Amino acid sequence: MPLFGKRRAAKEEGSLPSTEADGHRHHKRSPAESYSMSKRPSFGQWVKHTWLDIVTMAIMGALGLGIYFAEPRPARSFAVTFSDGQVVYPQFAYPLRDEVVPIWLAAFLASMVPITIMAIMQIRVRSFWEFNNAVIGILYSLITAALFQVWVKWLIGGLRPHFLDVCDPDPAKMGNNNGEGFQRLYFRPDICRGEKKLINDALESFPSGHTTAAFAGFGYLYLYLNAKLKVFSNYHPSLWKLALTYSPILAAVLIGGALTIDEYHNWYDIFAGAAVGITMAFSSYRMTFAAIWDWRFNHIPLNRTAPFNYDSYMNAELLHAVATRKAGWGGDGLGHGHGHGHHDKHAAGMGAGHVGHHDGMGHHNGVGHHNGLGHQDGAHSAVGGHANGVPANDGFTQHRRPVGGHGGDHMV
Repeated sequence: MPLFGKRRAAKEEGSLPSTEADGHRHHKRSPAESYSMSKRPSFGQWVKHTWLDIVTMAIMGALGLGIYFAEPRPARSFAVTFSDGQVVYPQFAYPLRDEVVPIWLAAFLASMVPITIMAIMQIRVRSFWEFNNAVIGILYSLITAALFQVWVKWLIGGLRPHFLDVCDPDPAKMGNNNGEGFQRLYFRPDICRGEKKLINDALESFPSGHTTAAFAGFGYLYLYLNAKLKVFSNYHPSLWKLALTYSPILAAVLIGGALTIDEYHNWYDIFAGAAVGITMAFSSYRMTFAAIWDWRFNHIPLNRTAPFNYDSYMNAELLHAVATRKAGWGGDGLGHGHGHGHHDKHAAGMGAGHVGHHDGMGHHNGVGHHNGLGHQDGAHSAVGGHANGVPANDGFTQHRRPVGGHGGDHMV
């Protein structure tokens, strides 16, 4: 190919050094400059790294609103009564009531309550990019979940428990064998005499938008609180932290459960909405933070331009970005044995702390490098430094895992 031939010829002639040429090509492929997570950017720098997400969320939001206000796509059939006047499906004959929690309030609570708590966390965390990732992440969750559920509502839908009440079937149109199916039991929405807007809404019950929003927002907050308070980590926390961490789940369940009181949704609508919301919450949190359950770094926000190094996470920016100060977290101890990890980052333990080179078990106390238990035996100890006579590939330890490892676990 002439194109590749010219490129090779240019390099051979020395018209442009290889490193310089590669640098120019790399610059063209990577217009976004790297940034430090520990420094607050200017507004222009923030926009430069975030504008695509802002535009995408605006487009997704506009598309979701358009689908929300569109008429239901399928012409769904429904049964009303048998020939003796008995209602075929009483579960769709509940009266129309006022919502206990309107959809706008559910969306407001699911977004503003978590964002407010994240802002309060900044009293301890004190990081622009951590707060940015947290807010962007919950917006990912809410907007994606909302768009997902309105698509399903529009294309699939289902009858709300109060459908027959808002439909108000016209008996005249139900006679003369106007029905469909076996014994002419089923009819189309054109027999309804009720308000068109209410009828269309009553045809779009599946899945629940209330529970979708609730679990998308509060589910994300649950993951955030667990990471920042280190509820499931390497020490025994106070009970109030467990209660606070699960309070968002309680809020989401209450919002979903209220739909069984006002009869706006069937039970399967509520469960489907919860599944959509919690799926988006987990996905969005993992997009913006280094892990979901791994307590060593599930609190660390991810950089847009630089990959997170899981093998040397002790050197990561915002390693201290937690709200708790117990067990060495949030300070020099980093929650890994109150500071010993700085002396020996290759010692791995299940929260048992670390014994470095100079903490009383170093070079001169019989447990160091020159006592027969050193590097030469090819092993690592969970708590005692660099060696214990156990082969490195025995499944208990891994040399590449840093402080606080689980002995061969994978980041989640």
